[in-house]
Amino acid sequence: MTDYRYLIVGGGMVADAAARGVRELDADGSIGIISEDVDRPYARPALSKKLWTDPDFSWDEKVDLHTEETGASFVLGTAVTAIDRAAKTVTTADGDTHGYERLLIATGGKPRGLPGLEPSERVLDYRSAADYRRLRELADAGAHVAVVGGGYIGTEIAAGIVQNGARVTLVDPDEVVGGRMFPDDLAQAFQQRFTDHGVTLRTGRRVEQGSEHEGGVTLTLDDGSTVEADAVVVGLGIEPATKLAADAGLTVRDGILVSSTLLTDDDSVFAAGDVAEYPDRILGTRRVEHVDNAQQQGRQAGRNLADADETYDHTPMFYSDVFDMGYEAVGQVTTKLRTVEDWQEPTVTGVVYYLDDDDTVRGVLLWNVWDKTDEARKVLAEAHALTRDMLPGRITP
Repeated sequence: MTDYRYLIVGGGMVADAAARGVRELDADGSIGIISEDVDRPYARPALSKKLWTDPDFSWDEKVDLHTEETGASFVLGTAVTAIDRAAKTVTTADGDTHGYERLLIATGGKPRGLPGLEPSERVLDYRSAADYRRLRELADAGAHVAVVGGGYIGTEIAAGIVQNGARVTLVDPDEVVGGRMFPDDLAQAFQQRFTDHGVTLRTGRRVEQGSEHEGGVTLTLDDGSTVEADAVVVGLGIEPATKLAADAGLTVRDGILVSSTLLTDDDSVFAAGDVAEYPDRILGTRRVEHVDNAQQQGRQAGRNLADADETYDHTPMFYSDVFDMGYEAVGQVTTKLRTVEDWQEPTVTGVVYYLDDDDTVRGVLLWNVWDKTDEARKVLAEAHALTRDMLPGRITP
């Protein structure tokens, strides 16, 4: 059995940030990172962004996070199958046991799949560097790739690979690409970029069944039509990987429930990242699946593993770049809420505020407006004192 002072289950960006957070306070305590991934921690957003659009964006310099700089030990390519809280050990699928003094659960999420299809060389969940390498091979060969899901990852992937030689069909259950996030005129403009770049759109359609065969994949849609492709990328979001924590007797709701210091029910076990449900100081209890949260919450978890006992008080932002459009956002960005639009140039540069039924701002979308996320957080923090007519002009480019 290998013992660590600090043991991290999960090998993503949270693990890297946590290891660095530990080292801010403890230069010598042993750190172990156990990951199902075969690669050390890397900057996951690059898989759907810069690696497709910036030829000078190198893996070693920009994507590999070089977590080995922290002195952490890695156990890669295996999953933790059980936590024994009484013994303070974890067991892996390989049958190995590792002890800990402090444990961080950073297991992220499991991608939602398609009926009839399992992950393979032609069916990509697109959660790993291995998926990127395979999709790069397909794009370089000019393959026809079907992307299922018009959300955050699906739109970035579709845009990235169509600009790199692949033929792309985007299957989206929304009637307009981006329709569940953006006001109608903005969603229409967003969708038009995909059409202009040659993406074939199958909007308002869901995949009823998929089948893989020699040389390709067939998707049967809910109107009975089919899409024949060389490969499919599934971008339907994730389910938080909470089973390990639940089996260990920790409280799980939408995610693993943690305190403001990211502590679970067990005073030796923390959780952070996609899998953690935590109290945001502005927006209340939530679970966030974006990189800003992974980095900031991971760092705070690492510091608290090393006895900092500090509150996580950062309200995270998220961002996306698709073709010549880009945005940053804080809070809830969904057309289930009401909107107030404040455009300098309609659908090109401006701010969209998302309000609940009480006209309280719950989210802010900054469309081609940069470096204003702190102002957006301030709007959310002061939301109860703001009326609709006070919003236009409040944040300007």
